[in-house]
Amino acid sequence: MKQSATERPDPTTQRKAAIARGAALEHTGKVQIKPIPNFDLDRTIFKTLEGKAARFVMTTRVGKGAHWDAATAQSVQAEYAAARAAHALPAVSPELMNFLVTECDFNVEHADGSFLDHLYFCFEYSVQHYPQHSALVMLLHSILGTGTNTFAMTADKIPALRPLMTPWEWNQVEAFPSVLRLLYAGPLRQELRENAHRADAIASIRFHRVIDNAPITMSGADLWIALNYQLIHLVDFLPAVNWPMHQNDTSFILFRDLYDLLEKAGKREANVGYTPSAGPRKPEGESQGLGEWLTTLIPVSVSEKMAAKSVARFSERIGHSLDYQITWA
Repeated sequence: MKQSATERPDPTTQRKAAIARGAALEHTGKVQIKPIPNFDLDRTIFKTLEGKAARFVMTTRVGKGAHWDAATAQSVQAEYAAARAAHALPAVSPELMNFLVTECDFNVEHADGSFLDHLYFCFEYSVQHYPQHSALVMLLHSILGTGTNTFAMTADKIPALRPLMTPWEWNQVEAFPSVLRLLYAGPLRQELRENAHRADAIASIRFHRVIDNAPITMSGADLWIALNYQLIHLVDFLPAVNWPMHQNDTSFILFRDLYDLLEKAGKREANVGYTPSAGPRKPEGESQGLGEWLTTLIPVSVSEKMAAKSVARFSERIGHSLDYQITWA
């Protein structure tokens, strides 16, 4: 799917509900989830996945479309329209927009839309629910790479991109893909959790930029802001229905753990509501074959280890180091 960055896409109903209510939401009973006919994983950012098992699991997770109850869709649309009317989106500079149009290649990010759909969702959500900091970061958060080695631009264009935002915004944008990989890898989350009682004692953190392995330094305060941006980002990857069945979805695992970490550290600033599901473990309104059902039985711990290994392989392929160092005050 090709789109122009100058045209803000109309969000899906699931995205509209999240933006309007400021929350990660389960919609079981209000939507039917069905396989997308002729779904092609190679048209998504997951095209770089290798191995039949990994590709099958990912296809079962993203190769589905949502069919909403008409009354629910209308109600969500009304809520979203009210939210948009109350929270105007900031203008993006013509120079930056021109860069996005002429210098970037936005490949498909989700089964139900393009890379731009995802970027604009994160942008809109941040405007309304994380107004303390620049929403522009979330419009550009994956421009320097996704977790699966797809890139909207090449590293040689960085000198042209960097002046189109503030130094603080640039630091967050260049760091985002790296922080995401470090979260999936595991050790960073573990170290932060073990030191949640002294969250303000982080003087700085050093790590490597995904696109070219260049060194990045970020203050401790900015790291916690970056983790709030990550939490918003993960909202867009959560299952629409049947959360008890999808506990082992890797994005859902990371979302839950990061949410809990930010809460324990007293550092959750973004307005992201989340209530764990207490419903039964059954596929209500969701088509599932035997193979798809079996993927839901993978233990959370195994799924998490698989994700960490996958991130390590992707980074190794492009010469990106997952090493990091926190300096504690």
